[in-house]
Amino acid sequence: MDAKRNVLEKYFGYTSFLPHQEEIIDAVLAGRDVLAVMATGGGKSLCYQLPALAFGGLTVVVSPLIALMKDQVDSLRANGIPAATINSSLGYGERRIIERVILEGRIRVLYVSPERAVQPFFLSLLSQADVRLIAVDEAHCISMWGHNFRPEYRRLRVLKERFPAVPVIALTATAIPAVQDDIAVQLALEDPARFVGSFNRKNLAYRVVPKARYFPRLVAYLSEHRDDAGIIYCFSQKATEDLAEKLRGRGFSALPYHAGLPDAVRAGHQEAFSHGDAAIICATVAFGMGIDKPDVRFVIHTDLPKDIESYYQETGRAGRDGEASDCILFYSRGDYNTIRYIIEKECADATQKDVAYRKAGAMLDYCETTGCRRKFLLAYFGEAYPEERCGGCDRCETPVKVFDGTEVASAVITCIREVGERFGASYIADVLTGSKVARIRENGHGTLPACGSGRGYTRDQWLLFIQEMVGKGFIASTGGRYPVLVLNDRSREVLAGDLAVPLAEPRPEGVVAPEAGDDYDEALFLRLRQLRKVVADLDRVPPFVVFHDRSLKEMAKFYPCTGVALLRLYGVSEGKLQRYGRRFLEAIDRHCIEQGIGPERRSG
Repeated sequence: MDAKRNVLEKYFGYTSFLPHQEEIIDAVLAGRDVLAVMATGGGKSLCYQLPALAFGGLTVVVSPLIALMKDQVDSLRANGIPAATINSSLGYGERRIIERVILEGRIRVLYVSPERAVQPFFLSLLSQADVRLIAVDEAHCISMWGHNFRPEYRRLRVLKERFPAVPVIALTATAIPAVQDDIAVQLALEDPARFVGSFNRKNLAYRVVPKARYFPRLVAYLSEHRDDAGIIYCFSQKATEDLAEKLRGRGFSALPYHAGLPDAVRAGHQEAFSHGDAAIICATVAFGMGIDKPDVRFVIHTDLPKDIESYYQETGRAGRDGEASDCILFYSRGDYNTIRYIIEKECADATQKDVAYRKAGAMLDYCETTGCRRKFLLAYFGEAYPEERCGGCDRCETPVKVFDGTEVASAVITCIREVGERFGASYIADVLTGSKVARIRENGHGTLPACGSGRGYTRDQWLLFIQEMVGKGFIASTGGRYPVLVLNDRSREVLAGDLAVPLAEPRPEGVVAPEAGDDYDEALFLRLRQLRKVVADLDRVPPFVVFHDRSLKEMAKFYPCTGVALLRLYGVSEGKLQRYGRRFLEAIDRHCIEQGIGPERRSG
């Protein structure tokens, strides 16, 4: 076994690398700067943690949030790797102790915030230490073209200037090519080896559900997943608090999380979720970057995200352990008005504003597509998906039924013509459904033959028809900030009766979440999960620091009876075996005795 794989098994409990991990690690060990774009759950952390052990000396990791640093440090220490963090939560005495230990060479991995990483005192401390590697996590934050631009990240190029001989690895889960280029420039990376992994999260199931009367369907879904942890994203701070309160009234352990909460309360809620004391967090987008919890089984959006990048990153917090998880979006086109308000308020630069509108438009297209959602997401990030159906989204699980939509299309085309080809999809849908909005009356369109001619369908259904017609070329959209629908040659062929228009039938409302079957002893799994919670509370760490769900499921499948057998399982390192192995083996022994499970069924 080569040195890399020996470190992988001994310290991390894994027997093989995930895609691109080994190549990235080889490039880092060769002393090259590296830019790595890997989906959440793809194993980014290992790409600098393993080299940190191979290099010796000190690896500095720039990370955005205190909670994330703490979880990473806890996990490394549980695996027997000396790690620490310097952040604002530490007192002066604690910080001085860590600084001394760093200078003594007894820390392998040090986590710091981007603000601290560029402070003169900290840079002076590093100049006295044996720095061998610098890692910049969430590197997309450095680009103004990214979806989470943080100005303080722009100053991080000073690290390369101060330590030109030290390799730098920049890591992110979401970055289109333009953002990748910007990261390399802003961090002053020298001819970086670039690795872009697949954006396909095979274990995630994507569903978009009509938002009207969503709460009963949400409660029904949560009732079927009471033992699971999940995040529910809401648009406003008030919405998170209202929803959490309503869910607690229905018997769910739900807490709100948003930037307006006092720091101590916000940190307490995040810790309760991380440690398994609260199953559900109702959050704004302020929540997530600091989450290292691998067993989030569902991510639900009650409001429309502003762009595909944000949506992809937020849904990516589900199923980081590789287990099946759900991503559900309750969608109403009316949410787009809120996004427009934000864009107008926050984007002063005209170019940025146009980019923001294009990104928001892509989010609408994702929600309204009649094709495979996974294929749509991957195409957005420039990745081709070879299959026609993924089997893991609502569009593929329940194929769209097609009907002869020529009459529907004719109504849309006629309406566009009658209003003078000067309005967008929302206005056309309002006219067709006979809406009483003042704008229609003021424009004199309330008396048009088309007004109210489409009352057989809802406004949202007309919007879906229009979106599909644009996609298939039966009408055109001018694009830009205020897209306008216009007619083309195919439109005129439809009106002349020379062209048929196949359209997708409106789908029934509801959330469909098929259960994935697993071959393991569920009673033992629940028993081990309870033990894990007790052990984690005693150590004051989140349960996943002790063992991942996947590790517990393998224990419940193979019934290991020795430490050697336990070491063969996913995520069981030598450090974890020494620290936790005896208790878990005893629990497995007791279960096997009680259930009459003989040695012939157990791994030794």
